[in-house]
Amino acid sequence: MSEHPVRLVVGDDLVRDRLTVFFRWLLSIPHFIWLALWSFVALFAAIANWIATLALGRSPSALHRFLAAYVKFVTQFYAYLHLAANPYPPFKGQAGYPIDVAIEPPARQGRLSVALRGILFLPAVLLLATLVGGPSVGFSSRRYSSFTSDVGLLHVVGLLGWFAIMARGRMPRGLRDAAAYSISYGAQFWAYALLLTDRYPNSDPVAALADLPVRDDPIRLELDDELRRSRLTVLFRLLLAIPHLIWLALWGVVVLPSALVSWFATLLTGRSPAALHRFLAAYLRYEFHVLAFLYLAANPFPGFVGRAGSYPFEIVLADRAGQNRWKVGFRAILAIPALILSSAYGSLVASAALLGWFAGLATAKMPRGLRNAAALALRYHAQTTGYLLLLTDSYPYSGPSLNATAATTAPAPLEPPPLEPVPFQPPPQPPLPPAPGLSAPPPSSAS
Repeated sequence: MSEHPVRLVVGDDLVRDRLTVFFRWLLSIPHFIWLALWSFVALFAAIANWIATLALGRSPSALHRFLAAYVKFVTQFYAYLHLAANPYPPFKGQAGYPIDVAIEPPARQGRLSVALRGILFLPAVLLLATLVGGPSVGFSSRRYSSFTSDVGLLHVVGLLGWFAIMARGRMPRGLRDAAAYSISYGAQFWAYALLLTDRYPNSDPVAALADLPVRDDPIRLELDDELRRSRLTVLFRLLLAIPHLIWLALWGVVVLPSALVSWFATLLTGRSPAALHRFLAAYLRYEFHVLAFLYLAANPFPGFVGRAGSYPFEIVLADRAGQNRWKVGFRAILAIPALILSSAYGSLVASAALLGWFAGLATAKMPRGLRNAAALALRYHAQTTGYLLLLTDSYPYSGPSLNATAATTAPAPLEPPPLEPVPFQPPPQPPLPPAPGLSAPPPSSAS
């Protein structure tokens, strides 16, 4: 697939000023007011752009520039507000901000897609609310209703990043990339909704950022699964997963005391016991297989023992190693931020599974972007669980990385066509000269 016409441009250096971060929401008040005013005007511009694009087949240049500047301003402001960038953003949406969005000029769009745009973007709204958050109305009585705001991954990342910056003066790379992924999807959604492009928002976290770290974590994800899905098993996926969910719950009853014994032993010796390490690792693999099957990230029916290498959607655990006793002693406290972020990623994998369920029934395939979004969420959940179970001393990495889905995003190598055997033909030999003393034969009369 060609490059998306709406792309996030990241030039951030992760350095943050503690003073401006501490008062970030207070400093953002002028931008909140300006955003409300600009959004009011952008609503009427979007209606005019819809009518013009429906008539002309492309967005008028003036309206395209105005709405593109609006999307750029929202992108920059959200990056500043949620600590994905540090400088104070401009009010006009001009280029040059550390977290910016590049939007291509107007191009032709299908009129049918333009006419139905308000319906076509509805599936993307669910993922937008999961990543960026969105308003919701809850009815409490017949006459009154309450207006609330759903918390998305971006809000959780910004909250955890605030504490990390207060402590270290830097935004962790994983949190910044997770925020950038959310902001990238939001920019592509609004560009699609405002008719700046007819390309659907791309939910793939690997495609959201141009430069992702290549990591070799102690708990990493390896994929060898194709995107094809069986419609029958997709339709009854939850029903088929019931035996695994029961067995997982029964296994969990034994895992809890095993984890406590492993905690005491690791605290005393600095290394988890080998038998307990193998048992807990098998449980973690099995849980991962079940969740991957349940959330449509993988297609085959998993086994019941969590054997390594038995599933195409697999986590690979490093060998047992020594651990810091201080980190072991306070593991339950240290894991709290990871558990909060894992909960936000849980909403992401649930949304991806719901959208993938409809896509799987319609096309017999899991969209790559949704599968990779689920892979990111499940990988972080596995790393958080492994960290709690003392299978590793390494803290979960919160952002997308290349090794998480490298096997699925790298293009297949081109194979040369097979060579056809060519029969050997000797080169033509010149005629031999006549022997000495003999004349050459006269030419034939037939010739």
